Amino acid sequence: MAEARKFVFVSPDYGSSITENGCCGSGCCDFEAVVLSGNAKDLTNAVKQRYGALAERAGKRGLEASENKASDKFYSDSQCSIIPDEAAGASTGSGNPLAYADVVAGETILDLGSGGGIDCLLLSSSVGDSGRVIGVDMTPRMVSLARDNARKLELANVVFKRGHIEQIPQDETSVDLVISNGVISQSEWKHMVFSEMFRVLKPGGRFVISDLVTDELLPDSIRDSTGQWVEGVGGAAVRSAYLRMIESAGFVDVEIVDERPGPNGTEEWRHLVKSLTIKASK
Repeated sequence: MAEARKFVFVSPDYGSSITENGCCGSGCCDFEAVVLSGNAKDLTNAVKQRYGALAERAGKRGLEASENKASDKFYSDSQCSIIPDEAAGASTGSGNPLAYADVVAGETILDLGSGGGIDCLLLSSSVGDSGRVIGVDMTPRMVSLARDNARKLELANVVFKRGHIEQIPQDETSVDLVISNGVISQSEWKHMVFSEMFRVLKPGGRFVISDLVTDELLPDSIRDSTGQWVEGVGGAAVRSAYLRMIESAGFVDVEIVDERPGPNGTEEWRHLVKSLTIKASK
């Protein structure tokens, strides 16, 4: 049996002090600082290193047809034609939540795990000048890359913050829509992520997320593999438990709107991994 991962979480005191840079004061934005034991820091650092390195080579990766980019797999040619190569090259999602988002002009949208900013950049024109798109990512180099991409396109209604999806640097009841693409499966605290999503959404708000789940529990060797966690597979929750976490957070009208096979591979357990796109409302 794998050793149980233990942690202690200290809830932050949110308020008007949250800034555009994602700081909510008193050190609460450093999520690692409240993880007091277990290997959570190792996992967090591994994810940062992997996606930091990806950000460094995103431009080159965006130009390579042989690379397994989410932009090639899930996004239309018209969508890909809008974004810089660096945004396409940084894309690693498990679906396309934008296809089911039904965005309305003037909305405020929050993207959790925004990476190089692909979804935020595409949403900019949908929300219009009266709307706002906010990306949150914990990897500094990804946040820098996303900001550079937004500047290239001269998008005034898109901002990026550094922060953790378990402790979102955003005021409560402040957004109309939350999206996320292939990121929640990398968190050990998925229930916190859904609770935070519920907190920041306005009454009647909604989320559309794409993420990896499993039909049954994966082997211990996969769930204990840092490499598989970084890829989003090791931490993928069993489908039934994942949906229960969403409902326990308070969401209603939970609906699976798309289902696909998970990442390719020859391992026997691969058929258990699925990519779901899910909608729900507050």
